[in-house]
Amino acid sequence: MNLDAQWVVGFVDGEGLFHVGVFRHPEMAVGFQILAEFTVVQHERNVAVLYALKKFFGCGVVRRNHGDRMAYRVRNQEHLREKIIPFFEKHPLKTKKRQDFMIFRRVLLMMSRGEHLTPEGLEKIRRMVQRSSGG
Repeated sequence: MNLDAQWVVGFVDGEGLFHVGVFRHPEMAVGFQILAEFTVVQHERNVAVLYALKKFFGCGVVRRNHGDRMAYRVRNQEHLREKIIPFFEKHPLKTKKRQDFMIFRRVLLMMSRGEHLTPEGLEKIRRMVQRSSGG
């Protein structure tokens, strides 16, 4: 299955997720861990498209998500910064998901500079993520 860039944009606009999790982690210097993840979930009958996305981006994994749901996930920060972000910068999303992507991108850039390891940077990330999720 060969995927076209604009098809990928449309599919991710509908089915993708740019997620930044902030988790309490007492062993971390600031007491929290930041996890950035790009995910696309599909019913297992459509797993071929997830493998096609993995091939298209050249990174990530396809795993069972829950029950009959499968997920294509990219968590490696280097892959997110060097493959996923440049693709969606060059081929912008069309829906509100573009705002989620922009926050995701800003958080990854902050993480690459180590800002998530300071109390100020962590708080800035927490506020961005909270605003993004509406809560």
